[in-house]
Amino acid sequence: MTIRILLADDQQLLRMTFRILIGEVPDMEVVGEAADGAEAVELTRRHHPDIVLMDIRMPGTDGLAATTRICADPVLSATRVLILTTFETDEHVAQALRAGASGFLGKDVSAQTLVEGIRTVAGGEALLSPKATQTLITRFLTAPTPTTAPPPELANLTVREREVMIEAAQGKSNAEIAGELFLSPLTVRTHIHRAMTKLNARDRTQLVVIAYQSGLVRP
Repeated sequence: MTIRILLADDQQLLRMTFRILIGEVPDMEVVGEAADGAEAVELTRRHHPDIVLMDIRMPGTDGLAATTRICADPVLSATRVLILTTFETDEHVAQALRAGASGFLGKDVSAQTLVEGIRTVAGGEALLSPKATQTLITRFLTAPTPTTAPPPELANLTVREREVMIEAAQGKSNAEIAGELFLSPLTVRTHIHRAMTKLNARDRTQLVVIAYQSGLVRP
């Protein structure tokens, strides 16, 4: 099955580079290019891509606003946003993840990393390794905004689902969680997906964000 991708970046040269790289992958295709956030939203609604590679800093409507609009649109629930960023300086990444983005890549990534990242997000997983999760939480999610009221859906989680969610929010892999809780990795994966469903989380990234923002887990 072909992964359909929309490129959103105000730098034409960078879009061209990504288009060339993606064009060399047999099961991927670029379905459109946007030079700003407003165009990204418009083209996403028109083409319904699987993935939007979204830059944050663009003129007019920026990538953060575009991500919010795309992820809030129920018609676009199957589309996932993968943020392109200069990780060391762009603190809007956390806001984009809260808005529903499924992960992030630095603009200096290798072609292999880009392709693997697209596959990861297209497969419904978050583009956050356990170590990256811990780094993200430490640098972005713990300080910028105060803890919000827990979503009422949190009460629908079973005790085990809460336990697994807490472990995942601490940056542990499924195998590590399985070892901690004496479960199989498959059972852990099942609990995570059930928690995601109950909390209307698009992926593991949002589950981590909810855990910290609701106070279920504290840094």
